[in-house]
Amino acid sequence: MKLIDGGVCAAQGFRASGLHAGVKTHNLQKKDVALIVSDVDCAAAAVFTKNVVKAAPIHVDKAHLTDGRARAIIANSGNANACAPMGKENAEAECAAVAKALGIPAENVLVSSTGVIGQTLPVKVIEDAVPELVKNLTASAEGSDAAACAIMTTDTVKKEVAVETSVGGKTVRMGGIAKGSGMIHPNMGTMLCFLTTDCAISSEMIHAALLDTVGVSFNRISVDGDTSTNDTCCVLANGLAGNELITEKNAAYGEFLEALQTLAIALAKKMASDGEGAKHLVTCTVTGAADEKTAETVCKSVISSTLTKAAVFGADANWGRVLCAMGYSGVEFDPEKVNVWFASTAGSIEVCHQGRGLDFDEMLAKTILTEHDVEINVQMGEGKAACTCWGCDITYDYIKINGDYRT
Repeated sequence: MKLIDGGVCAAQGFRASGLHAGVKTHNLQKKDVALIVSDVDCAAAAVFTKNVVKAAPIHVDKAHLTDGRARAIIANSGNANACAPMGKENAEAECAAVAKALGIPAENVLVSSTGVIGQTLPVKVIEDAVPELVKNLTASAEGSDAAACAIMTTDTVKKEVAVETSVGGKTVRMGGIAKGSGMIHPNMGTMLCFLTTDCAISSEMIHAALLDTVGVSFNRISVDGDTSTNDTCCVLANGLAGNELITEKNAAYGEFLEALQTLAIALAKKMASDGEGAKHLVTCTVTGAADEKTAETVCKSVISSTLTKAAVFGADANWGRVLCAMGYSGVEFDPEKVNVWFASTAGSIEVCHQGRGLDFDEMLAKTILTEHDVEINVQMGEGKAACTCWGCDITYDYIKINGDYRT
């Protein structure tokens, strides 16, 4: 397996585009509508937010995916189309506009939105932009770049990844773009993410693979503890790679799943690293847990801890906040078996041994925590299970960004 260029256009038969349609009125230079299209019908699957309050596009997508098939995705930023007048009607209008331009059924189009909640989506500007979006579709990396930029809100960088691997003896490519910077919390990774592949796989198996993937990637990141109304992760597989159709969890499925998880974890880490106002990517690895669920629960508690995030921001090796977060995670463990290390490219330092503080070098610890990528490593001494989750620090800028987000 290797990383390649191309994002959602890396796989055979996929094209993409993005442009400024007018959803965002405060900055006419920012793209705000993206389109991703396959040359042929695809097996498709998606997972959505667990928030009880769901945006209109999610309800439309669930209906359109009942047959496990799709061919195109239209997505806009600048307006969430959530809790908004005419929400479902406007989401369906976006699908209808794409369907008309491509000559396909509206049920084969998926739709996503991200941005401010509660405001009516200016669907007319999107409908008017669809012909140009279709005209601009390209299978080059530029197409993926345009689409990736068009779904950004408070993101500071675009997020796209692509990989190439072998499935059933055939070369298979898959790629993805995502947006996510705030309202990120483990509960079906809070974000928009669109994945494409030319692998031949059934609708049932691609749904299973997506569920197996989300659990170890997007469900293991946290920025601020909030779960959005619009979270969507969907995958399209058009089968143009020519491998034997995957219809069961066999060796080929395992090869496909490994690549999909590699792709998703890379995108998840990009989202955690780009947390609103963040200065550090925080990787927490828990080892020696009684079982994987325990390790995951403890891991999530540590990366979600506001006080731990603040300590990382201040380059303060306050390991007590790590133990505190472990303690209120809801799992039972013996604190006197716990060891904690902080690490980065500047080195590694043990700060807690068997639940007690060590006389460590504070200056070295501060140097370690000053690096962009920071690791918190926890050894529980309870068993052999492990888990890794990703988060970020919390900064003054997070308050500023969200204090004036609507205005």
